[in-house]
Amino acid sequence: MSNINKISILFFGLLSQLFCIQLHADNNVKIIYNIKYGLVNGGKAMVEKRDTVFDGKKCIYYRLEGNTTGLTDKIFKVHDTYESIVDAHTHLPYVAVRNAKEKSYRYYNKVFFYHQKDSIFSERTGGMKVPPQLIDILSAFFYMVNVYDMDTLTEGYSLTLHTINGHDIQKMKVKYVNNEIVQTDIGNSLCYVIAPEVKKGKLLKSSSGLKFYIAQNEKIPYQIEIETKVGKIEAMPIEIIRK
Repeated sequence: MSNINKISILFFGLLSQLFCIQLHADNNVKIIYNIKYGLVNGGKAMVEKRDTVFDGKKCIYYRLEGNTTGLTDKIFKVHDTYESIVDAHTHLPYVAVRNAKEKSYRYYNKVFFYHQKDSIFSERTGGMKVPPQLIDILSAFFYMVNVYDMDTLTEGYSLTLHTINGHDIQKMKVKYVNNEIVQTDIGNSLCYVIAPEVKKGKLLKSSSGLKFYIAQNEKIPYQIEIETKVGKIEAMPIEIIRK
């Protein structure tokens, strides 16, 4: 397997698990991203955020889709979808869905959250007690940006969030790195740089090799970078659709 194909699989795995950035300025937004390894196009990604109502409560709906394109798609056929419905005030999730299609691999699960009882119900594993304020992997960063005042954080500040990915519960450490100006095809923006701590593995250059660049003015993701041992993968916005 070539390094480019390995990196494409790595990116989509990390993207599906960790790509969760706040689209704060407008609750009805869809952003399209192009994924590149050097000059090679490896896939597309989309993040959607819109207002909704769940169980009579005002909520926010998030959706992430990522899929391979071109030669990478012919070989690996990755199409992953994550959905989450969170309370508009607490930003804690009520429902989370993971739907993964990766070549012949299939995974689907829906999880319902009962925060007053610190419990969940998973369609795959049933009911269970969980840590307080458990959040799903998609809404984790939305929760972070809404609950924490990013402008007051010092460089190097980190926090740990209890998250559920599919039906696996884990702790995720996230570090605020610094502020940087990012240039893209849709404009330039001063951004917060956030780095989730992930396992280094065989391809990542370091455990902090994954970075999110969040525009300070609108709280939208302007860029994602993965530093690997053989090069850099980037996801850059190519279109913003406001409803």
